[in-house]
Formats: sequence, C-alpha cells, structure tokens
Amino acid sequence: MISLPASVRVYLSTAPTDMRKSFDGLFTLVQQVFQRDPLEGHLFLFLNRRRDRLKILWWDRDGLALFCKRLESGTYQLPVVSEGLPGAEIDATQLALLLNGVDLRSAKRRKRYSRVT
Repeated sequence: MISLPASVRVYLSTAPTDMRKSFDGLFTLVQQVFQRDPLEGHLFLFLNRRRDRLKILWWDRDGLALFCKRLESGTYQLPVVSEGLPGAEIDATQLALLLNGVDLRSAKRRKRYSRVT
C-alpha cells in the first residue's frame, strides 16, 4: 500500500499523454490540464494512449521527481470519471489499486465516514 500524507492529492490525466515528454513537458501539462501549480507537492499521473505506460510527476521539496512504469503485459484501467473532463482527482487507495492492476469497476468500497469540505 502506498502511504501518502493527507495533504498530498493525486491527480490523473484522463487524456492520453505523449510519453516522450519529460520534466518540462509534463510540468506544462499540469498547468494546462489541472490548472494547478506543479510545485504544490501533489502527484500528477499521466498515461499513454495504449495505457501500458505511466508517469508520475511530483515536487519533492527541492526538485521535480519523475517516476515511470512500463507494463510488460496488460494495461492500466482508468477510474470512472465524468465525461469531457481532462483530469480527475483520485485517492491513495485508488492509486495503489491502479498500479497493482486491480479492476476498479469491480472493486467495492465499503461505507466510511467522509467529512464534506
């Protein structure tokens, strides 16, 4: 399980991303797609068209970090999001499930208290 502080949010781009993009290209996408400052310390996920490659851009207090993963077989499954939105916010549990190949449509979340903000 991935353990992230409660202050760290996870944003997933639902549009396919050119995986040739590196730090600067993804930095610009964060600003354009999510309308966020990449230096806030949140995680920003990008998938390619075939959904077999994933990149995570993260500001680590003193520099940008870029994590990459290529699946040898299979694909990542996007969570269900509203149509037409270029990105979605997911939580750390959904991120862990996505990275571990769990079918997000069949995974059932049990009722929990959630403070509405």
